[in-house]
Amino acid sequence: MVQHLHFCHDPILQSGFFWEGKKLRSAIILVGGEARRAKGQEKFFFRYQGKTFIERLTDSLRHVTDEIIIVAKNTEQCRRFDGLKGVRCIPDIRQGIGPIGGLHAGVLAAKGDLVFVSACDMPCIETAVVSHLFDTIGNADAAIPSWNSDMLEPLHAVYRRDILLRYLESHKSYSLRPMIRSLNTRYVPVDELRRFDPMLRTFTNINQLDELDRINATISSEPEPVAGGHQEKAPDHLSQ
Repeated sequence: MVQHLHFCHDPILQSGFFWEGKKLRSAIILVGGEARRAKGQEKFFFRYQGKTFIERLTDSLRHVTDEIIIVAKNTEQCRRFDGLKGVRCIPDIRQGIGPIGGLHAGVLAAKGDLVFVSACDMPCIETAVVSHLFDTIGNADAAIPSWNSDMLEPLHAVYRRDILLRYLESHKSYSLRPMIRSLNTRYVPVDELRRFDPMLRTFTNINQLDELDRINATISSEPEPVAGGHQEKAPDHLSQ
């Protein structure tokens, strides 16, 4: 069946399209970290195959979302992304509390009913995997990839905006684990995603400069996968 796309004139929806018969989709990219693991260099401007990580991310996500929001630590960092077309950059509202602070700001700003959340150091995000996560959420609050019963990928996942916002406006913990526990989550086994990305390169993340040197030196056109780059310990009694 052909997916019908329509041009959308709402300037807030940066990519210009909406999905007929489906809820609006947003992407949130968290870039607010201090990059201490990368010797102070900003990981989102590392280069792979002629593009920066943030360019690769936005190029992949604009095909499956209606808007892309970058969440930076402050307005000064936001200015670093002025050259990116078709994205919005907003600063953290609650600064210094890690990814959950960026999530809060991003979800507040998002216009989509569903949001895909990503870290900024994942240069190989696979569009088909993201699309599948959107499609498979069903009536759940979240669709989170799962390596096994202990390890999840909450920063490569899709969430229902209103449910996530309700949690983020009243949470007490800065850890993602209680958030996951509070949601009605569809845990997506990573093996289910291999039909879209056989080597699961979508989860590759780069924390160290020597890791970047390694993937840039490979003969292969794509870097080797780094399994579970942003894994979170799963809630107790997790069932697939």
